[in-house]
Amino acid sequence: MKIYKAKDYQGMSRIAANIISAQVILKPDCVLGLATGSSPIGTYDQLVEWYEKGDLDFSKVTTINLDEYKGLSPEHDQSYRYFMNHHLFDRVNIDKAKTFVPDGMEPDSEKACADYNEIIRQSGGIDLQLLGLGHNGHIGFNEPAEAFEKETHCVTLAEKTIQANKRFFASAEEVPKQAYTMGIRNIMQARKIVVVVSGIGKAEIVKQTFFGPVTPAVPGSILQLHSDVILVGDEEALSLIEETTQA
Repeated sequence: MKIYKAKDYQGMSRIAANIISAQVILKPDCVLGLATGSSPIGTYDQLVEWYEKGDLDFSKVTTINLDEYKGLSPEHDQSYRYFMNHHLFDRVNIDKAKTFVPDGMEPDSEKACADYNEIIRQSGGIDLQLLGLGHNGHIGFNEPAEAFEKETHCVTLAEKTIQANKRFFASAEEVPKQAYTMGIRNIMQARKIVVVVSGIGKAEIVKQTFFGPVTPAVPGSILQLHSDVILVGDEEALSLIEETTQA
């Protein structure tokens, strides 16, 4: 595992965007696994800036998102499809027919998950997977559990996750209680994984995830077993660990 420490959120975002842009430049038809939430917004903004300068071309890129709330339409302003359109897809020259997000409006969970697993397989797998890290160690919506979920599945969100997400909704009652998410196997099969973390609130879970025991009680800890993981964080998020590379 490589660890890069930036001074602040902006620096973290720039490092992560550099890694992703290198992937796109080296393999223009690459498959990017993408994440939502506040952590990667700066990374997407940086990629857009470089696109606008003519440095990046997304026309051949395929994207596969980690997750989507069950029951939210793509037009809902809190759906992850809407998020991706707003922060990246509508701002670059990507073919939206090659941007994939789980179908939150599919009521049949088995069908929704099977369809998404097939999309991942048909794509040839993910070249680079971008991840955030939840306060309870979740990656995607893989919540703390007794076992690592393997492939795309429907998950009932942990109360801690619902509380963390309620700021995006009028109230906690409006936060969807279930989501479709890639499983641990889907994520671990990505050829490269980039994790972005910022803020002092993530410091303890970063330490547990990357330097504690590998356990489904901390889902992100499985990343210790991947052969090509890059952790990119700001000074606060990495304040409890020492093995870092200044960038």
